[in-house]
Amino acid sequence: MTEQVTKNIFVGFSADLVEQPVVYHLAKDYQLIPNIMKASVSPDKQGYLVLSLTGDPQDLERALAYLRELGLTVNLLTEHVTWDLVSCTQCGACTAVCPTGALALRRPEMTVSFDGDQCIVCQMCILACPVKAVHLDF
Repeated sequence: MTEQVTKNIFVGFSADLVEQPVVYHLAKDYQLIPNIMKASVSPDKQGYLVLSLTGDPQDLERALAYLRELGLTVNLLTEHVTWDLVSCTQCGACTAVCPTGALALRRPEMTVSFDGDQCIVCQMCILACPVKAVHLDF
């Protein structure tokens, strides 16, 4: 059995593609386990999905090619949270707003830690940081 991998992706839909059953095909045709981490569809029917996809690496690559062939915008999310260690006060304000627990306050050290696999790119941590020490790098 091939080792399973997980990739986080951003999928952008134009108005003419927003009704495509993309998640269904990712699961059925490519044997992937999709997890919708964030989604939005605007009134003019443009939209996006932030997905976590788990499966065989070859199936994952075939699925990404399928999405691109449909005309969807597909970007791998390789972002990570960085801190300006000089500015950061380790106050934990960013951890209080993180909806997935990607950011956590380690105790007893009282330092902030980050789990990129849990991040949904909501950027709440950036807004919450009182000293502007949190950044997303893509």
